[in-house]
Amino acid sequence: MTTSLVTGANRGIGLELCRQLAARGDRVLAACRKSSPALDALQVEVLAGVDVADEASVAAMARGLAATQLDLLVNNAGIYEHTALDHLDFAAVRRQFEVNAIGPLRLTAALLPLLHDRSKVAIITSRMGSIGDNGSGSEYGYRMSKAAVNAAGMSLARDLRPRGIAVAIIHPGMVDTDMGSPRGISPAESVRGILARVDALTLERSGGFWHATTGEVLPW
Repeated sequence: MTTSLVTGANRGIGLELCRQLAARGDRVLAACRKSSPALDALQVEVLAGVDVADEASVAAMARGLAATQLDLLVNNAGIYEHTALDHLDFAAVRRQFEVNAIGPLRLTAALLPLLHDRSKVAIITSRMGSIGDNGSGSEYGYRMSKAAVNAAGMSLARDLRPRGIAVAIIHPGMVDTDMGSPRGISPAESVRGILARVDALTLERSGGFWHATTGEVLPW
């Protein structure tokens, strides 16, 4: 049985990831700061109290899973706070860096002893982290934090390749969630695309930056 761990699992894309992974037979470890009725209803293994911006809580989770072997780690937890040039809230910028950029690196490093050759790591990022694709500006904290996690994902791909661990950097699309847009696609459609990219991931393709639903390679 495949064992998959998903962060930010209590709602939105994370919740749907848990639902679809469980439906295909995975053992699902659902990490989140606080569970939700929707997550509890899935009857997956909920790991509550996990804040990817807090080193102690990540370390405690890693200790609790010390006997577990992970086949898939999905770094999904993220936050968005509006930061425009005329609204530069630097505390908001820092919070987004802690969760969106440092969080996936912190979590992957802490859980590295649980990964094995043929394990896969997915980082749910955004094309808003693409410098080449930035046609509208603004959103400094979110764009900068996602660009940073893209860079971290590429370094992880390079560093983990000798261990046989592949890394995918995935834009989920514009998704109709609390953090996304009501004009977006459904979480179910987004997650089907995310899992298609994960399933197609190989060591040879490790470090790619893909659009989940189209498979398009996105510019850095």
